Amino acid sequence: MAQLEQFTTPVDAVVSRMRALDAALPARDGVAVFNRVYLAVTEAVDRQVDAGRFADPRAAITLDVRFAERYLSAVDAAASDGRPPACWRPLFQFRRHPGVRPLQFALAGINAHIGHDLALAVVDACHSLGCEPGELEDEFDRVGDLLVSLEEHIREDLMPGPDLLQIADPLTHLLGSWSLERARDATWAAARALWALRRLPDLAGEFTERLDAAVGFAGRMLLTPLPD
Repeated sequence: MAQLEQFTTPVDAVVSRMRALDAALPARDGVAVFNRVYLAVTEAVDRQVDAGRFADPRAAITLDVRFAERYLSAVDAAASDGRPPACWRPLFQFRRHPGVRPLQFALAGINAHIGHDLALAVVDACHSLGCEPGELEDEFDRVGDLLVSLEEHIREDLMPGPDLLQIADPLTHLLGSWSLERARDATWAAARALWALRRLPDLAGEFTERLDAAVGFAGRMLLTPLPD
C-alpha cells in the first residue's frame, strides 16, 4: 500500500475515551479490569507506531482504531440499555459478580475482542484502506504479538497466590482451556472468510452471527464463578 507523508487518526480520542472509562468505573468492575488491559495495549501500539516499528503506519493505525471502536461501541450499547454483541454480554452480565476473579474478567474481555471484534476490524480496515486482508497481515501479527506478551503479564499479575496450585486449582484448570494464540489464528481465518463473503451479505451476516455466539459461549465459560 502506498505510504502517506501525513496521516491523522482518532487514536488520541480512543485513548482518551478508555482513560475516562478507567477513571469512572470502580476498580473491581469487570469491564474496568479489561479496560485497563486494553488501554495498555492501545498505548503500546501507539508507541510502536511513533517509534516507526510498523512498516505501514497508516494501516496499523487504521486497524488499531477500527478495533477499538468495536469495543467502545459495545460499552455504549450496554450503557444505553441496548444490546451489545453476544460475545460481550457475559462480561457485562457478570461484571460485578463476587465469585468471578479479575483474571477471568480480563481474559473474557480479550476473548470477546480478539475472537469476534478483531476479525470484523480487519474487514473494516480493508474497506477503509482499499486493500486485501493479506496486506494487513504484518500489522495484525504485530498487534497480536503485543497481546500475547501482555497476556503473560496479566496472568502473572492477576493470578492469586502465593500457593497457586493449592489456592487456585479450579482457576488454572478453567483458564488453561483457552489460548490467545489459538484465538488469534482462528480470528485471522475468520477475517479472510468474511472478506471472501463480502459480496454475499446474507452468508456474511450468518457467519458473523455464529462467530459472535460461539465467542460469547467461550466467554461465559471463562466467567464461571469460583469458590474462594
